[in-house]
Amino acid sequence: MQTSARNQFPGRVSRLERGPITTEVSIALAGGEQITAALTTRSADEMRLVAGREVVALVKASSIVVVTDAADYILSARNQLAGKVSRLDKGAVSSIVTIALPAGVVVTASVTNDSAAALGLAVGTPATAVFKAFSVVLAVKKS
Repeated sequence: MQTSARNQFPGRVSRLERGPITTEVSIALAGGEQITAALTTRSADEMRLVAGREVVALVKASSIVVVTDAADYILSARNQLAGKVSRLDKGAVSSIVTIALPAGVVVTASVTNDSAAALGLAVGTPATAVFKAFSVVLAVKKS
């Protein structure tokens, strides 16, 4: 699948919590990480989401907040993936930050250069990729 979303996480639905309007979907990634997506129950039904179904979770780099001291705080965002900065590409205004998770999955975030400097980001810096469940778009193969 070709898409403009830098972050494409293949996985399997591990849990669904259906509500009348919104369904929360937990996705288990190959490396053991979990991502939570929130979507309308109608969409979940149309996608025929059930436990075990293969999905791809898409998250735009601009939807990810990079935090360097996440362990010191309780954050309301459901998705918090901790790792280390493995790459930092500085542009004229913004930087692309790549965070490698322990199991080898990488997360890419787009942050302003000012934010990257304020956070002291450099290769090897511990960092957490934080994003809301509503920032996750799910895709399934047509059956």
